[in-house]
Amino acid sequence: MFYRQLSEAEFADIQRRILYEDNHLLVFNKRVGEMAQGDKTGDEPLPETLKAFIAARDNKPGEVFLGVPHRLDRPVCGILILAKTSKALERLNAMFRGSDVHKTYWALCCDKPKVPEGTLEDYLVRNEKQNKSYVVSGPKEGAKLARLRYRHLADTDRYHLIEVELLTGRHHQIRCQLAHMGCPIKGDLKYGAPRSNPDGGICLQAHRITLIHPVRKTELSLEVPAPETWKGIPDMAGPLPPAQEG
Repeated sequence: MFYRQLSEAEFADIQRRILYEDNHLLVFNKRVGEMAQGDKTGDEPLPETLKAFIAARDNKPGEVFLGVPHRLDRPVCGILILAKTSKALERLNAMFRGSDVHKTYWALCCDKPKVPEGTLEDYLVRNEKQNKSYVVSGPKEGAKLARLRYRHLADTDRYHLIEVELLTGRHHQIRCQLAHMGCPIKGDLKYGAPRSNPDGGICLQAHRITLIHPVRKTELSLEVPAPETWKGIPDMAGPLPPAQEG
């Protein structure tokens, strides 16, 4: 199997952004613009770049296996989990479907929430042509219930940091629900932000992830700091308290 040769700078950059790795998993800090999965642009998806990295680093002559059990949209940054074996991928797929993976996001928003913390419950409808979700009033055909918990953490001169714990996994859920609350994410033109970001991304980060290792059965919890481009964000510590299911 042939993989493209990475430059020294690419190789070093990838090495720095590996958050965790063993024989079964690779956890990576994805940047804005990198694709977790291929799309119609034809740009190289991140897993293919990582395969080239592993092949070169480990001097691996055969094919490198890397499976992606969850999505992280191209304009979003943060923690991405990849499976290095088919067994790990199968188990991770089941864990993500069953909500056994706890994901916390940071969003830098254009407005401060009127209530500093709470739970949002909305019905969302996805428009495939627009690649956009909308909040609708009550259950309707095609609508899915979306639930998240949020907490206002800090303020910069112009923006407001909100922590989000996903309780369901819907298309553009955080972007849509925060915008509906009156807090569009910085740079997110699709959901009401007044201007784009220079890098073309949005200020939404997969900040923390906690799960039971699919093979070793030990707890794995990883966290990344806010991106350097998010100016004025203080160091924040401490997750949301456990969700209370009604």
